[in-house]
Amino acid sequence: MQKKDIDKFISALKTAYPEAGCSLDFNTPFQLVTAVALSAQCTDERVNKVTPKLFERCKTIEDFANIDISELEEIIRSCGFYKNKAKNIKLSAKQVLENFNGEVPSKMDDLTTLAGIGRKSANVIRLEVFNLATGVAVDTHVKRISNLIGLSSEKDPLKIEQDLIKFFPKKYLKDINHLLIWHGRNCCVARKPHCTTCPVKQFCKNALTKSL
Repeated sequence: MQKKDIDKFISALKTAYPEAGCSLDFNTPFQLVTAVALSAQCTDERVNKVTPKLFERCKTIEDFANIDISELEEIIRSCGFYKNKAKNIKLSAKQVLENFNGEVPSKMDDLTTLAGIGRKSANVIRLEVFNLATGVAVDTHVKRISNLIGLSSEKDPLKIEQDLIKFFPKKYLKDINHLLIWHGRNCCVARKPHCTTCPVKQFCKNALTKSL
């Protein structure tokens, strides 16, 4: 894909996924911090089944900081890696209370000091809570699509993110965060991508190679 194709590429994906957006359910900034922490190695669908009970039990950041670790582990058990995730959730709540006056920070450097929050998660929080689209949350879908289409030949998520930031104009970063993930879930799936029905196959290095 070339830079001259960007507008058509974005338009095609928007047409295919008009409702593309954040798939995690949340009402407060710290609820999203918790949800993205739970989503590691877990589907958003599963997280959304777990969080209603958790958010009912923990209505404030103080509740997250003070909940008994065993109770928290039991609530989030089905999300996998529940012991480590429970520890991170409690610790991140304490960090927000002690280091940021109880307010989830908006800066990348501050967010990544929170337990269980790496750059990918911080990008999600900055976009969905603060409407700051300055980076790209490179998950397995974005990594796979970027490599297949030819947007990046890198394997490291940070390097892929930098390639995407250089390629796409800033005005499209918000769209890219949502559209690539939805495309990866619905069409460009890992085991067998649906290349024949792909809405952006004309821009894809992998699809073009298959057609030869």
